[in-house]
Amino acid sequence: MVACAWLSTVAIAQPMVHDPVMAYEDSTYHIFATGMGIQHLTSYDRKNWTALPNPVMSVIPKWTMDSVPGFRLHVWAPDIIKYRGKWWLAYSCSTFGKNGSTIGLLSNRSLSFPVWEDEGCIVTSQEKRDNWNAIDPNFVIDDNDQPWLVWGSFWDGIQLARLDTTMHIAKGEKPRTIARRYDPSFKNPEPNPTSKYAGTNAIEAPFVFKHDGWYYLFVSWDYCCRGAKSNYRVAVGRSKTVAGPYLDREGKNMLLGGGTLFLEGDKKSFEAAGHCAVYHMDGQDIFICHGYSILHEGASILIQRPVKWTADGWPQINL
Repeated sequence: MVACAWLSTVAIAQPMVHDPVMAYEDSTYHIFATGMGIQHLTSYDRKNWTALPNPVMSVIPKWTMDSVPGFRLHVWAPDIIKYRGKWWLAYSCSTFGKNGSTIGLLSNRSLSFPVWEDEGCIVTSQEKRDNWNAIDPNFVIDDNDQPWLVWGSFWDGIQLARLDTTMHIAKGEKPRTIARRYDPSFKNPEPNPTSKYAGTNAIEAPFVFKHDGWYYLFVSWDYCCRGAKSNYRVAVGRSKTVAGPYLDREGKNMLLGGGTLFLEGDKKSFEAAGHCAVYHMDGQDIFICHGYSILHEGASILIQRPVKWTADGWPQINL
């Protein structure tokens, strides 16, 4: 994944970000995104954003570099949630196209406080041991106040595991696959143009959003990080439980390659778009992601759109 840092003290309407997630506290909106030490932006209106000059992680924990050969400062795809009075921020440490990766954890009592507590590792994947990749985390809290983590990129697709109240993998819990780009029996997937290691199961960046009794699993299909050559897009399925199965609008299981196309590039403003998050804020449901801007020659730009719901309960937006 490519970092796009726009470190300016001038507020801008469409900041350059990659893999954005959002939080709100004390009249301030916060975006956290891929970057050196995690990029951090703030806004009072979600219209004008200021990129803070200092990253979230001014010091990268040594254990991350020990766990992931080749990883140094470029931290990917964070997620953030408030749970039981504390902010929890998960982040990804990896190298492009390989699945020797780890998802780390930070905590904080307030987003206005600049120092985060290192809470260690949530989950690690190892090359030749695991057929999944420990990046792109997303926290989910179910109706019983039970935390879960969904994550994954390529290999065997999107993974899910139950957490304990410290936001680490619960004792005895093992990752389970809940979504793939293709049915495992499919013989002719699109060749991977970005990595000889990751294969062709081009699905990543899961995000689960609860609406009207359903859990909606948003995923990104195909290939990011290629500027104007990217063909990233977002698909969705839903389930009555966090654990799935997640079915698309036609009833196909996402575990077998199902997924209803939700968003793709319009070829006017954006060549492609993906790695999304969905929130209920300001009295409405809000979709955010990064899009590869045609005007900015393929740079990744923040996209925000209101979500509308069909009569039969499926999300829709206009790019």
